[in-house]
Amino acid sequence: MSDVPPDHLSNNPASPFYDEAALRRGVGIRFKGVEKTNVEEYCVSEGWVRVAVGKTLDRRGNPLTLKATGTVEPYFRDIAENAD
Repeated sequence: MSDVPPDHLSNNPASPFYDEAALRRGVGIRFKGVEKTNVEEYCVSEGWVRVAVGKTLDRRGNPLTLKATGTVEPYFRDIAENAD
């Protein structure tokens, strides 16, 4: 696997953008320069993230999300830890 995270990634196994290998490595997200820990899905090329809204669930039991646009910078956490 390369050292560059995927362009589009989701942590929902039902999504076509789910990548277990990338998630196992640990993907960190900087959105508009701020570290985010509640990102459910992101797309770098389109410039958006879906963030969980509290602990609220939709009728299917998935987290309720809000789509926000801006600069998305994904990185692998294992590489960031080795750089420190």
